[in-house]
Amino acid sequence: MKRGIFAAFIVLTGLFAVAVGQPAMAEGKTHHLAIHVDENDKTKMNIVLNNASNLIKYYQEKGEAVEVEIVAHGPGLHMLREDTSPVKTRIAAMALENENMKFSACGNTMKGMAKKEGKPVQLISEAREVPAGVVRLIELQEQGWSYVKP
Repeated sequence: MKRGIFAAFIVLTGLFAVAVGQPAMAEGKTHHLAIHVDENDKTKMNIVLNNASNLIKYYQEKGEAVEVEIVAHGPGLHMLREDTSPVKTRIAAMALENENMKFSACGNTMKGMAKKEGKPVQLISEAREVPAGVVRLIELQEQGWSYVKP
């Protein structure tokens, strides 16, 4: 009987040690978040930037690394356009503060807008073109990134 109790104690002590050790095991992990923007709505664009900012602050305060990629396509591409972005000043400031923040613009949408407008679409300097926004979101998720669409 005493052996059984002793064995149970050892098992429970081991489980407790593993549970307590889990936060330490998370050290060195980098969190990844892909945020999807597909609407030309200043309020939603600011919500996206708030989400990114709050997430980065949260993990920085915990001493953990985080990468955020905002992917815009369709009408949401206006977020990253030099001539029409209602949030480009805020993006510029955030990009300077957070080197692990990326802004990706859908190449398919850019081509469509350029054809319709008869001129090339110019992106803000913080943005980069990707072949297709939806494909980029899929690729990030397949690499284990979390996904949010506010």
